[in-house]
Amino acid sequence: MVLREVFYGESRFDGFAQSLGIARNTLNDRLGRLVDSGLLVKRAYQADPVRHDYVLTDKGRDFFGVLAAMNAWGDRWLADDAGVPVTMTHDRCGSDAGARVVCAGCGEPLHADDVTVQPGPSYPARLLDAPDVQRRFRPSP
Repeated sequence: MVLREVFYGESRFDGFAQSLGIARNTLNDRLGRLVDSGLLVKRAYQADPVRHDYVLTDKGRDFFGVLAAMNAWGDRWLADDAGVPVTMTHDRCGSDAGARVVCAGCGEPLHADDVTVQPGPSYPARLLDAPDVQRRFRPSP
């Protein structure tokens, strides 16, 4: 939710606290985790007292696709008679920008039933022999 608010234009602690309605200590913890994870950087905008903006890093900006996909899900399942809660407009063409998950190879839309999940090269080797992991990654007959 903090990252969503950053994409919506918020960058300051007090703004996050107001828009999210969460306790200040909880917000401080979440912002710290996002900074530690490399999604945000903390940048001083005032010296006395010191106050900070929270700004997206490249890693944080790359999270946009996740938020756009979540927004598309919300448009489908949470819209009411008045319409969708948030719209995204593609600045280049002016169209409504609804996110879609597509295959990187062929461009076809992806659905859960269309994919097989397999462990990748960096999947923890120590887990590959676990029966529950083998069961999860066993190809369907």
